[in-house]
Amino acid sequence: MGAKVKGIRYALLLAIVVLVLIMIGAWMEQTKQNQVGDTYGVIKRDQVGEGIKYFAIRGIKIPVIYEENHLLPMGTIRLMFIGGGNLRDKDKYGLSKLSAEMLNEGTKELGSVKFAEQLEQLAITLDTDIRLESLHIDLGFLKEYQQKAIGYLHDLLLSPNLTASALEKVQKNMVANALTKMSNFDYIAQLELNKILFANTPLAHPAVGTPKSIQSISLEDVKKRLEDALDIERLIIVMGGDMDTDKTLEQLKPLLEALPSNKPFFTPHFSTAQKAQEKIIYKDTQQAYIYFGSPFHMKDLEKELPLAKVMSFVLGSSGFGSRLMDAVRVKGGLAYSAYMRVQLSRIINCATGYLQTKLENQDKSIALVKQVVKEFVQKGITQEELEGAKKFLLGSEPLANETLGKRLNTKFHNFYLGLPLNYDKIMLERIKNLKLEEINAYIKSHPEVADLSFSILTMDPKVQARKAAQKEKMAPVERK
Repeated sequence: MGAKVKGIRYALLLAIVVLVLIMIGAWMEQTKQNQVGDTYGVIKRDQVGEGIKYFAIRGIKIPVIYEENHLLPMGTIRLMFIGGGNLRDKDKYGLSKLSAEMLNEGTKELGSVKFAEQLEQLAITLDTDIRLESLHIDLGFLKEYQQKAIGYLHDLLLSPNLTASALEKVQKNMVANALTKMSNFDYIAQLELNKILFANTPLAHPAVGTPKSIQSISLEDVKKRLEDALDIERLIIVMGGDMDTDKTLEQLKPLLEALPSNKPFFTPHFSTAQKAQEKIIYKDTQQAYIYFGSPFHMKDLEKELPLAKVMSFVLGSSGFGSRLMDAVRVKGGLAYSAYMRVQLSRIINCATGYLQTKLENQDKSIALVKQVVKEFVQKGITQEELEGAKKFLLGSEPLANETLGKRLNTKFHNFYLGLPLNYDKIMLERIKNLKLEEINAYIKSHPEVADLSFSILTMDPKVQARKAAQKEKMAPVERK
């Protein structure tokens, strides 16, 4: 009988443990979903159109965005490795940035100085850097030295200067840069806003790292990071200039065949904090640095992008003439400038803005920003503002595509977002035909833009009062 009771107790205890584990798992999954939304799939390999082709390496179709232009005898090649950016730094903040900088230190055989000297002699430029999501390697050259330039790129990626001395040099430079940024009040206010809007995500941490995190990165960390990032499954090639695209790809083939594969990258999408918050940072400053942001709910990027662009332009991204600038500077006289724009990408959708003002105008400026944005989403824009936005956006189109580099960047950006390569032309046509009722209905469908969070870098009121008292005490006394 006793054994039977013990058996029942054990079974009940086991059932309770299982139930608790299930509940914890469900809670963790829900927390994860709150932080990271849907993920975008691997790189598309089926889009067709002018300016795109695919180059097969070991059965993998690498997207190639290109434009041949024979006006000047020079060319550029950019290797974009999606997933090579600081989103994958985890707890080693600055790892991706440091790894990219190590690729700027030449090859192991030549070292940094000799490698740079040889490039300079042939007017070849070779530079590596990161974005949030990607690591990109840019190669520029004169037409006559194209094959040699590609040879240097090949040597760099197959035998980078991953040595202790190179690591020490890069770490020193990055630590100095990180320390400099910590005295930049705009940088601090922006970083604190990111911590509010994207808490518990990689976006809440500095891409350049902190002195402590940079110094904790080992050579082995760098090697593993580059092995993970430099993968042809994640590669998009962007090239243009005075070149034969097919021949250039054949010249790149030995390099591409040497790269690893089978590590596709799924882009995470991070949700913006839904609840408005405020963070105040006290520093010895004569100005208040006010950064603010809010969520922006996007359902269909291709359909909504023209509407969001006009909305952003009128609200605060256009500078003079925008609602925010007109209220804060022209009418209020509270700041020299004030901006706000809608940011849309595969990673985040949000609205952000900033302004600087005198310490005594801080609270008034914040209240005015809240009022302007609230009225904007409630009432929309006027016909005059719509026409002004159309004239500027349509009129500035030639400038947006005046150079080869700009055209290639536009095509890549469209491809990256999963849009047609010529989407900029499609968007302008939609803006041209946009009606006031349509744009106002869209603006009013986004009340979340008014749920503003603030990051405010200012002086401690107690310190302000003490300094004011000292100033008054030192003021000369008038003689009667």
